[in-house]
Amino acid sequence: MKRLLTTRALCVTVLRSSNAIRWIFSADQGTGSYTKGFLSLEPNVEKCRHYEQDLPLRTFLPSHPVPLCVSAGGALPGEVWKVGVARVDVPASRLYLSPPSIQAEDELALVAAARSGWVAPAGPELDGFEDDLSAASQRRHAVALSSGTAALHLGLLALGVERGDEVLVSDLTFGATAFAVTYIGAHPVFIDVEEASWNLDPQALADTLSRRKLDGRLPAAVVAVDVFGRTCDYGRILPLCQEYGVPVLVDSAEALGATHGARAAGSLGTAAVFSFNGNKIITTSGGGALVTDDPEIARKVRHWSTQSREPCPWYEHQEVGFNYRMSNVLAALGRAQLLRLSEIVERRRAIRDRYCQGLLEIPGVVVMGDPPWGRWNGWLTTVLFDSVPLPNAATRVRQALEALNIESRPVWKPMHQQPVFEKAESVLTGMSDRIFAEGLCLPSGTAMSDGDVDRVLEVVAASLASL
Repeated sequence: MKRLLTTRALCVTVLRSSNAIRWIFSADQGTGSYTKGFLSLEPNVEKCRHYEQDLPLRTFLPSHPVPLCVSAGGALPGEVWKVGVARVDVPASRLYLSPPSIQAEDELALVAAARSGWVAPAGPELDGFEDDLSAASQRRHAVALSSGTAALHLGLLALGVERGDEVLVSDLTFGATAFAVTYIGAHPVFIDVEEASWNLDPQALADTLSRRKLDGRLPAAVVAVDVFGRTCDYGRILPLCQEYGVPVLVDSAEALGATHGARAAGSLGTAAVFSFNGNKIITTSGGGALVTDDPEIARKVRHWSTQSREPCPWYEHQEVGFNYRMSNVLAALGRAQLLRLSEIVERRRAIRDRYCQGLLEIPGVVVMGDPPWGRWNGWLTTVLFDSVPLPNAATRVRQALEALNIESRPVWKPMHQQPVFEKAESVLTGMSDRIFAEGLCLPSGTAMSDGDVDRVLEVVAASLASL
């Protein structure tokens, strides 16, 4: 027995095969099957993504619910099984937080680099990428490395940080910022952040440096983090550090394309680092870079990153080195991506603006934008939900989005809350704790359509309305 049912845009075919019932259904977003109690998507090249895993019917996402009354042929000829009223939900494709934007030009660049024979960590694309990064960051020197973490590690070494030293680090950041300090055997001291940009609080920094000078405990360095693509208040931070003779390493891992006044992100401080991980504003799959105006710092970092190999016919090493150099192939991808940096920044900023417009009338919601001293690069749209009118909103919204196949994420968990740093010294104002409790990162991928943004907004608004 075969019966075809059509409801809205959904077509359902019920088939009998031996003792099993099978549903085949198709809709605008996919084709699916129901076999022995499981519903799964099957590939539809023109209209949907390919989902390979089987999912229990109850876990299917309610994006396009359609009630169906289905009859099917039973095991015996002529026998009819009543399946009853079924709710078939066609899941929308997953929206990721910040997927890479890869286009045909990027693929061509990768293939050309691979075919050139320059596959190892040397070659014309690597040299060219470093030149391009120097220009983009308004620096004299750039060294392309295997990760932003590697750049932080070597940057701290180049600034003279040694075992047992203390380094002041922004409290609201990804763990790699602080991990790099520990690689040297130094100790991170976490400084809270300010409200305007969620970056290093200049007043808390000033108080800390003043106290430590009196105690004879000035830090070996300060690591200022340009979190979520917004630059720090360097107009206050850099003069403070200069007054006390403390070098500044800028963690601009998330901020390529942002500005501080007329200065590019990464152009300030003794040195700065970028990350090109898959979720960053541009990507080399995995990779990073250190930029600086100091030729000696650039020389040291380049030397250490290639295993500190000396210019001899044999392998000779006078100091310990690291396998931290970026490959020529990945640099080719970075060069192609960097050509589209301004386009990517503008699209991500437009996504934020659409979020802002959609949430403008909801009390207690702040969509973060440009800091007073610069221009944000749009990397991740971050939202703050005031916990007084909107209790537990960040968690409720995140869970509602996930239930509809939309990825969002809490903001960085402050370093002083991390178990691995439970014994570290911290200078706290409560700001990073509040941001972590009330903040949320929304999907911000370059390829998102306005319809995708509206899909997120619909869920956010509905979740907040239920509070």
